[in-house]
Amino acid sequence: MIHSGKKAVVLGLGHSGEAAATLLIEEGAQVTVSESVDSPAIRAKGEDLQKRGANVLIGPEADIDPANYDVAILSPGIEPTAPLVRNVVAKGIPIIGELELAFQECTCPVVAITGTNGKTTTTELCTHILLQCGIRTMASGNIGLPFAKAVRQSQNLDVMVLEVSSFQLETVKSFHPKVAAWLNFSPNHLDRYASADEYRDAKLRILENLTAEDTLVINAQSVPLSTPAKIITFSAVKDEADFTLKNTTIHFHGNPVIDQETTHLHGIHNAENIMAALGIGIALHMDLGSMASAVANYTPPVHRCEFIREMDGVKWINDSKATNLDAMQMAIRSQTRPLILIAGGKDKGFGFEENSGLVHDKSRAVILIGEMRHRIAASWQQTQCHPVDTLEEAVSLASKLAQPGDAVLFSPGTSSFDMFRNYGERGNIFKSLVKKLNPKNNQ
Repeated sequence: MIHSGKKAVVLGLGHSGEAAATLLIEEGAQVTVSESVDSPAIRAKGEDLQKRGANVLIGPEADIDPANYDVAILSPGIEPTAPLVRNVVAKGIPIIGELELAFQECTCPVVAITGTNGKTTTTELCTHILLQCGIRTMASGNIGLPFAKAVRQSQNLDVMVLEVSSFQLETVKSFHPKVAAWLNFSPNHLDRYASADEYRDAKLRILENLTAEDTLVINAQSVPLSTPAKIITFSAVKDEADFTLKNTTIHFHGNPVIDQETTHLHGIHNAENIMAALGIGIALHMDLGSMASAVANYTPPVHRCEFIREMDGVKWINDSKATNLDAMQMAIRSQTRPLILIAGGKDKGFGFEENSGLVHDKSRAVILIGEMRHRIAASWQQTQCHPVDTLEEAVSLASKLAQPGDAVLFSPGTSSFDMFRNYGERGNIFKSLVKKLNPKNNQ
């Protein structure tokens, strides 16, 4: 009960902020929750926390709170430059994140998985493997269940598996995973970070407290990272790694482990997700044969290269979780059919020029939505581009343009917040629209 009796302020009342406030209340801290955004949903959360003893500030008063606190807990969705945060910084109050808060209370070892792409799949797959092999574990963090909520169960676990984002890692201090996984890196979140280097520096904080007793599982294509930890490498394209891909079979130190064709995870990106999860298992002294059996019966999460249906000889694929360029590139490269690509969304501060050649080579036509639709069209002039105003229009046009043997790939390459609440809502709407389509011979 590190924070028992202390005055603590939680900045932000999203899922992570609510979980952090609840954990602090249960610890016996004097809790204030500050949230700049005023909405019925926020007020409902605030009223619930007030009933449990918290002081809640909502709206403009949260930004100018005059009180002093022993510690401030920053929700990952709140930018460090927000007035809410600047007010705390000006008073010299120490700031930690929800990830750090929960880690301080965690009683079991932690596996932490980061990377620009593949975090959710690898976290879920790793958790599935460990459970299938008899290890008591659960997944939390950026995957959806806040660590501060899951940590109450840590005393009954052998290990906690965490998906961690750059936002969460910005404020770590003592956070120390037993196994850290670095899946990949490509520029992202440039609407929050001043440069790709600043984004990378935030992610690198996962390594800060690793020792020689810990393990780093890392993509062999990554720039070498400085750490005293033991290293396990993987790569689907390089032979110089502990885990490699030969044809469709994943090998460990040259010995076959599992044929990717026997799994529900397809594409080079998923080969590397499998390798990373197996590497984590090796670091935890798991048996490769048992892990391979667990991989074979795993079903991947929705919204990541998710097959929806085949109609009139056309495959429809939902990749709404592709919220950055690298994820979109992987999805495009993993397709073997000519593509009708649907892309676009929120302007996150980066351009799409680097994908022009790949899109031209793989796509017969592109349909663009969202804030960036006209900017992307200007970047992809060598490809037939069709900017439209809604996702419904995009699906309708794709149905008209697609020919037997094609695939329609919805892989936005950027986030959803200009038109949808999140990538999940975006993907669900896309799937619903596709399922409503009628075969052309019935029209």
